[in-house]
Amino acid sequence: MRETLESLAAGTISISEAESRLAGYATTDAGRFDADREQRRGIPEAVLADGKTPAETAALAATALETTGHALVTRADAAVAEGVREIIADEAPDATIEYDERTNTVVAHAGGFEPPSLSASVAVVTAGTSDAPVAGEAAVVAREIGADVDLIEDVGVANLDRLLDQLDRIREAAVVVVAAGREGALPTVVAGLVDSPVIALPVSTGYGVGGDGRAALFGTLQSCTVLSTVNVDAGFVAGAQAGLIARAIDRE
Repeated sequence: MRETLESLAAGTISISEAESRLAGYATTDAGRFDADREQRRGIPEAVLADGKTPAETAALAATALETTGHALVTRADAAVAEGVREIIADEAPDATIEYDERTNTVVAHAGGFEPPSLSASVAVVTAGTSDAPVAGEAAVVAREIGADVDLIEDVGVANLDRLLDQLDRIREAAVVVVAAGREGALPTVVAGLVDSPVIALPVSTGYGVGGDGRAALFGTLQSCTVLSTVNVDAGFVAGAQAGLIARAIDRE
């Protein structure tokens, strides 16, 4: 505590950063940012853009950057991304900002920020191109935790040759996230072929009965091979779980 107060008095840290160190969170007009989550939980706090205005999202992202050195925004459209870019460019001109319009994520790193690096890899596998946005969100989260991510796309069960061609790559990973819509068969098939933990990520792609992701969710919940299942389109959760497993492997 004394070190934090001395740094605040010397002007080397801001009021928000001092508050986050002492209380574990920073208070803004847009809400309270859990700046201690990464230390406490191993998962960086993300700013979910859904339900927030671009200004609110940008303010929380700027607070994240100030208090933790990096910021992750999910479900961000172009307007949100531009708002984040403007406020960070104004408050932290040396920061780097990347917006991926396919995964709807914004990642910002403060100048001099050293991202974590784990000696454990995560494979993020998609059944089809339509699953890429949700799978990409999982990949971004796992990377921010520090895992080395290998994105393996379009290997759905409609043609098993596509999967078998990439099986050696998948088997190299310490943990595997498999994103699939429709009937969600791919995670079950992959889980029967690898000796790594598999996280099924059901996606709301497809049409007809169960086309909103329910068929994929039920299929993975009923898997006859051992795997774990997250909620429909829960890319953040799948990526975070994979990152936590990678951290545990790295510690060992």
